[in-house]
Amino acid sequence: MTTALYDDHAFSSWIGRDTPKTRRRASHRAPDGLRFAFYGRASTVEHQDPATSEGWQREAAEHLVAGHGRIVASYFDVGSSRRLPWRHRPHAAELLAALADPDRGFDAIVVGEYERAFAADQFQRMAPLFRRHGIQIWLPEANGPVDPGSLMHQALMNVLGAQSHREVLRARHRALAAMRIQVANQGRYLGGRPPYGYQLVDAGPHPNQADSKWGRRLRRLAEDPETARHVRWMFTERRSGRSVAGIARALNEKNVPCPSTVAPARNAHRSGVLWTVRSVATILENPRYTGWQVWNRHSADHDASTDRRKVVHQRTIRQDWVVSKQRTHAALVSEQDFVAVQGMRSARPTGDGSIRTYHLSGLLRCGVCDRRMDSHWVHGHAGYRCRHGHSSSRTRTPDTPLPLYLREELLITRIGVHLARDDHEDRPTPAEIATFLHVNAMTVTCYTDRIAIGSQP
Repeated sequence: MTTALYDDHAFSSWIGRDTPKTRRRASHRAPDGLRFAFYGRASTVEHQDPATSEGWQREAAEHLVAGHGRIVASYFDVGSSRRLPWRHRPHAAELLAALADPDRGFDAIVVGEYERAFAADQFQRMAPLFRRHGIQIWLPEANGPVDPGSLMHQALMNVLGAQSHREVLRARHRALAAMRIQVANQGRYLGGRPPYGYQLVDAGPHPNQADSKWGRRLRRLAEDPETARHVRWMFTERRSGRSVAGIARALNEKNVPCPSTVAPARNAHRSGVLWTVRSVATILENPRYTGWQVWNRHSADHDASTDRRKVVHQRTIRQDWVVSKQRTHAALVSEQDFVAVQGMRSARPTGDGSIRTYHLSGLLRCGVCDRRMDSHWVHGHAGYRCRHGHSSSRTRTPDTPLPLYLREELLITRIGVHLARDDHEDRPTPAEIATFLHVNAMTVTCYTDRIAIGSQP
């Protein structure tokens, strides 16, 4: 033990001792020079080692500023897309905030690679801010500080921005194309939460040899004996005409565990412990319960229209869905029953067995709070209401607006006036009005004394 300690001490002393030659080389370096703030970024946590990524970027930055100064501050973002503006990346935002501080402690910013810090024309748009605060940006591609007055550097920034944008587009296209082929030709499960009623089981070694050597294996969907029967029951009840709300209410009355209760880790975005109309509707709309692997039903991307840190989730049209060429897992519902359920609308039986029809259901919004108005039977007539978020489980506050009630026949008259080309022409029927609004993706905003017709948001 004593010898080991002695040897370790001797080795570390030898490592830290310069030879005359290296001492002469170090004496030519600038003792202080500029003070640099280092900025770097790693896109993901799952597919990158943040420590390694930060290490090589920091090393490239230190090599660039050697002999000109030293790095005195470090800002490194993990899990932020390059397309996000700096103010929406946590550590880049801190760096921007530090620029306005006269005692910030650094004179310039250095990055290890252009694509790690900027995307497309971000540098050109941020350059005035850096100049206003007297901050130089040092890039390895420029072999030092970027000179905004240099035509060569301006051209270089344009090329680097275009190259960065091209890299994003190419990587995205390749990844999406590969995923389409894997689903369509191989029926591969690409990850994410398994649908309620299914569980994940082993599907053999990974087809990529490198991944297989590391122990990665494929997975596929298999019927979950505890929850699959509830899914079958939902489709059967819906096929018989039961409303989605009625199904959710029955599930709660039977104490059937909902998705967030069965798998809380996979449903961290859900905080409830009860079935909701939305959770039941989501199950009834999922085509994977027919046994086919279906991908690209939804898309998620950053909002390109603004600089806000906002991810836009939207449904894709069915023509863009990718469906496997063969069934990949056990079906919990037949294709015929699934298709039939998609076109159903709940009947609204009354106490005497008659059916209440609401022609404008789903087409009306409240002009006070912008909520969708509910269908509601008002004094023996079809009507619509909005309680502005109030429910019987909540105590109404003094500042809550009074509920808005409108009879359907009054709305039909007002809408007919808007849609008629001539006051002397016959007014369209309620069914014709509803069809016109649906076909043209229009919605009606309702107030107590007027309406407004416009495109759906």
